[in-house]
Amino acid sequence: MNALRRYVAIVDTVNYGLGRVIMFGIFALMAVLAWSTVSKAVFTPSLWTLEMAQFVMVGYFMLGGPYSIQMGSNVRMDLFYGDFSPRKKAWFDSFTVLFLVVYLGILLWGGIESTQYAFQYGGERSASAWRPYMWPIKVVMCIGITLMLLQALSELAKDIIFLKTGERPQGRADKEASDAV
Repeated sequence: MNALRRYVAIVDTVNYGLGRVIMFGIFALMAVLAWSTVSKAVFTPSLWTLEMAQFVMVGYFMLGGPYSIQMGSNVRMDLFYGDFSPRKKAWFDSFTVLFLVVYLGILLWGGIESTQYAFQYGGERSASAWRPYMWPIKVVMCIGITLMLLQALSELAKDIIFLKTGERPQGRADKEASDAV
């Protein structure tokens, strides 16, 4: 149990810290889109802005995903789940997280193969007029998927600890929320 608690503490701390930093990525996206608007209205339109906005959004989404899972702000169907007891919720979450782990594992496998392809052939480039290299965003996606996989396993560990001991281990987000109250 102590090893699981340490794993939860480490993964939650890393994902919480990264999530708090990535949260400000929305401002980078806003800056790119603002420049796109200004350049179209005043100057010659920039070719790179739309694709760069897409890259920033992918990074924002993929690196913010683990934080979202940790905070419980991901989408879930609470029609029946909301009425479950905490113990039944832990059993249900322990079962359903396995589907997420399998999905993320397959996604990571495909992401790694795609990233290897991007490196292997002299740098895969986008087909747009700007033609940026694709490997940076593919690396970011693989990192984000890996962190989501680790966070999903952390959530599974929390449920296992709860089912075994009756106490839910507090992650970094839980500690800061209780300190704020």
